[in-house]
Order: sequence, then structure tokens, then C-alpha cells
Amino acid sequence: MARYLKRGMDATAIKAADAKVRETVETILAQVEEKKDAAIRDLSEKFDSWSPQSFRLSEQDIEHAIAQVPRRDLDDIRFAQAQVRNFAQKQRDTMLDLEVETLPGVVLGHKHIPVNAIGCYVPGGRYPMVASAHMSIVTAKVAGVKRIIACAPPFKGGPHPAIVAAMHFGGADEIYVLGGVQAVAAMALGTETVQPVDMIVGPGNAYVAEAKRQLFGRVGIDLLAGPTETLVIADDSVDGEICATDLLGQAEHGPTSPAVLLTNSEKLARDTMSEVERLLSILPTADAAGQAWKDYGEVIVCDSQDEMVREADRIASEHVQVMTRDPDYFLANMKNYGALFLGPRTNVAYGDKVIGTNHTLPTKKNARFTGGLWVGKFMKTCTYQKVLTDEASAMIGEYCSRLCILEGFVGHAEQANIRVRRYGGRNVPYGQAAE
Repeated sequence: MARYLKRGMDATAIKAADAKVRETVETILAQVEEKKDAAIRDLSEKFDSWSPQSFRLSEQDIEHAIAQVPRRDLDDIRFAQAQVRNFAQKQRDTMLDLEVETLPGVVLGHKHIPVNAIGCYVPGGRYPMVASAHMSIVTAKVAGVKRIIACAPPFKGGPHPAIVAAMHFGGADEIYVLGGVQAVAAMALGTETVQPVDMIVGPGNAYVAEAKRQLFGRVGIDLLAGPTETLVIADDSVDGEICATDLLGQAEHGPTSPAVLLTNSEKLARDTMSEVERLLSILPTADAAGQAWKDYGEVIVCDSQDEMVREADRIASEHVQVMTRDPDYFLANMKNYGALFLGPRTNVAYGDKVIGTNHTLPTKKNARFTGGLWVGKFMKTCTYQKVLTDEASAMIGEYCSRLCILEGFVGHAEQANIRVRRYGGRNVPYGQAAE
């Protein structure tokens, strides 16, 4: 039976915090819908002390920003985007259009059609997330999206040069220096100067995630990607230092980022807890990571690998780092996770920044029913049908007629009956089922 050596914050406190976020977001969305650009400017001034003449960057602004980025950083951004682009293209290549004759004269098919316009949010705040530009913009470009706009909050009083470079290299058609809920609202609802999009993608803090949740239905979203979560699954084939490093490496995202150790070795569990405290004494980002570990960190000891799988699927974490003698056992048996990182040679940071898989992943147990952002999220799989012969239309029509009358849909039945009469030469009485 699983035992907790450390538990996170009480669920009641988390629920109260969520309610406050929900109310704040509702207010901001209503303001933007009513006052549009004026609200955007007021909110940007209030939250980011940012009120430029135009939130959209001109070509000259973009060139100026890129010129501030060291060549090595630009090369690294291009390398990361090449990995993301390559993997996205390999995924796209698996998405084949389909056309099949299911019965003589009956042809069914589907096509994968790109979403027309998307808005990509790139988080700023504590850490400007340059990599998020690769994950959303590059992937959408591979999918064939025609219009891609991107928003990121100001950084130290202006656009973040490396984020602008990543957005531009990735293929963004419009770049805005605008952050938070107001950015998501502008892209989704539109203003006098921002044409609305069909879909919002990208990670963000709890407020951004809640804004996407409230806007879903008016626009599409990729998924609800809130504060980063990490789960380390380990046995005594590794040591406490590497486990603690991987836990704190994600906890530093912010004070509400859960970090959980799941192990079948109590010694490793206690060693890891000691190492966490040691590393927090030297980690430059210990303020955020330490708060996250205090409030959301958990250590769970299990009796077996099977129990670790069950606990991991219950937790349904965004990131799962597996460091055991047989990591492929978890690949074969786990069902609920955003992304797996198998073996000690890889880690979540590789996936976050450069290796090529997408880092926009489900949080808050949403991994039970969805995967992360990938090229397929930007595609609509749309079906079509053709009936090629009179005989096929009349035959399907007879079945359809009877099934419609079974449900009481007389108008539906007549859509079938008229074809049975015309293409099958049968006199079906109006409003009755074909015999």
C-alpha cells in the first residue's frame, strides 16, 4: 500500500485559490469584450506597466529585437526549432487522408484540414519562455495554418528579444507584446486592432489557463495547460541527487508547481528529501522552487512496480521522469501522462527546450483524457460521403427510412424516401417507412 512521507497543500486551500482565479478572469474577459482596445491598454498598464503606441511589432521592431540577440543564442533557437519542426513533420506524415468504398457504390472518406487562424501565447513573467514559441508556432506552421499571431508579455519594459526572434523564425505572421488574460482575450474575442482567431494555444499560469477554459466554445483551445507538474518515478538504481535535481528543475517554474517522487525504495525517498534541502540552499531559483516543494511537493513509497504504475496513473502528471532498471515497463503499462522521459539519460528539461517533442502538455489530471499539443491539434479531421449508383442510394435509403421512423423523425425519413422513389423506383407512401 502506498505511503506518504510528504504531502502537499490541502485540497480545500487549492480550491479556494482556484475560485479567486476564476472570478478575476471572468471580470477581465467581460472588460475586453465590452471596451476592446481601451480595455487591453488599461489592463496592460495595470498588470505590466506597459502602454506602447502599438502593441503589435513592426518589421523594423522585429529586426531591432533580433539584432540584440547574440549569434550563439540565435543558432541555438534555430537548432531547437529544427528539432521541433522535424518531429512535427514526422507526426504530420502519419495523418493520411482516407477514402474507402465501404459498400458497392458507397464511398466514405476523411480529410485533415488545418485550422485557419490561431493565436499562440508565450508566457513571460518570472521566466520568458522562449521555447513555447517553437512548440506552438513551428508546429502550427507544419500543420499548414494560414494565419498565426503570437503574444508575449513585456520583459523589463519592452519586447523580449529572444522571444521575438523565436516567434519570427517560427513563422508568426503578427507579433504582439501583450501578456496575461488580456492577451488571450484580445486574440480570442478580437478588438479594433486585433482580428480574432479560431483557436488559442500555448501554456501559461493559472489565469491564462482559466481564460482558455472560459473561452472554449467561442474558440478552440489546445488543452488546459496550467502550472507545470512533474512526477519522478525511481528505484534504487539511481540516487537522491539526480531525483532531487529533476524535482526542483520543474518546481522552479513557480510556487504552485507540483513535484512528486514515487519510489519503491524508502532509502531513496529519504535521501531525495535530504538532497532537496541541500540543493535549495544553493539553487538561485530556490524562492519559487522551495515554495512549490513546501506546498505541493509529495513523496510516496510503494511496495512494487505495479503499485507505482497505479499511483502514477492516479496522479496523471504532466511530466513523468522514469529512472528505474526497466523504464520501458512504465511505457508499456502507464496510461495517464502528458509525456514520458525514460531513463536517467533524458529529462524533462530536454523536452521543455530542445529535443523535439512538444512541451505544451495536460495538467490537473487532464492527462486522463487528452494528450499534449501536437501537429494534429491544429488539424480538423472532416468526413465526407459519396453514393455513386442508383442501386446504392436506394438500398441505403431503405435502411435509413426505417431507422428514422423508429426514432420519430419523419422529415429525416422523407430525405431517404425521396431517393428510394427516384433511384429505386419504389412507391413509398409519404411519411411512412420503406418496406
